[in-house]
Amino acid sequence: MSAGSSASHRDPGGDGYGHGHGHGHGHGHGHGHGHGHGHGEHHDHGPLRVITYNVRYFGHATRGIASTSASISRIAHAFAALDPLPDLICLQEVETQSLRSSAINRRWHPEETQLDRLMLELHAALALARKPERYTAYYFPAHTYRLTSATNIYTTGLAMIARDTFTVSHHNAGKPHDITYRRMVKNLKQTRICAHVSFKHESGRAFDVFNTHLSLPNVFASEFWTGRQRMGFGQNQLLEAKTLADFIDQERRSDNFIVVGDFNSMPGSPVDRYLREERGLVDALPKALRLSDMEALAFPTAGFMNLRMALDHVYSSDALDWLDFEETQPFGKKGRFAGLSDHVPLIGRFRLPGRKG
Repeated sequence: MSAGSSASHRDPGGDGYGHGHGHGHGHGHGHGHGHGHGHGEHHDHGPLRVITYNVRYFGHATRGIASTSASISRIAHAFAALDPLPDLICLQEVETQSLRSSAINRRWHPEETQLDRLMLELHAALALARKPERYTAYYFPAHTYRLTSATNIYTTGLAMIARDTFTVSHHNAGKPHDITYRRMVKNLKQTRICAHVSFKHESGRAFDVFNTHLSLPNVFASEFWTGRQRMGFGQNQLLEAKTLADFIDQERRSDNFIVVGDFNSMPGSPVDRYLREERGLVDALPKALRLSDMEALAFPTAGFMNLRMALDHVYSSDALDWLDFEETQPFGKKGRFAGLSDHVPLIGRFRLPGRKG
């Protein structure tokens, strides 16, 4: 962490950069953004609220990258307006430095990232609403597209934002786990990663959070064309799901864990069935809403042109008690997050088991 960061004592991994009171910069590292210390008057032993959201670099598909700054502000205000406030926010498709973003957003500090701006806007929105809660963020870099060896076109990655009353006992922000299945040349494929943070709740109970974004089905694979052209049916996706599940089994610090993100896989697909039936994960939204696979298919989380698909998931161990997914809207329905991305956020509440550890 950077010297003077208010989150430095919460970063045992030692490879995040703090942005509480200044700006530390480095490519290929995590960024911890600390703001305040446990100011929230929060239910210490109540349910935890988690969000997973593919923000598509904060630029809407129909409006282009010029909407980045406005989208970040709108998303931050939407988070701040939630009641109860989220305890954890997991984001996919977040940029760090970008010629694409910085050329448009001249008013930004030249070194400011999307996550910096989101945290600034989030805490401003909370202050405006007279809400005392504060958050810490971590960035997990996945893939860099280069114009030259010295210039990034853009860097994609994942982010986690957590209530700052939690203690972090471990994270892999400095080197997220690569789960990409590469059939041919390494550089031809986007790198897919799994971000991991081990938290300790104020009550002393531990829980793990895994955030990921699986590849699209491999269109070059013959089985994709001979079978049904559906998300979650790609052999490359199934191999990534296996690598992901192995990593979770190896790295989790507790029996209480969630695995969230954009899986590019529909309910009932081979990827979804593998994670549930062979690896024992619970798909929380269908469980909480008591949906069958067919009913879950009719709850789209993403939209592309005229297509509507359920691609995002909140999986967990069976130790967690899922209560509700209030304020989670199917893609295309009105709501506070409508029109901000080509995905909608999944917003779920769960209860940790009673005993500590």
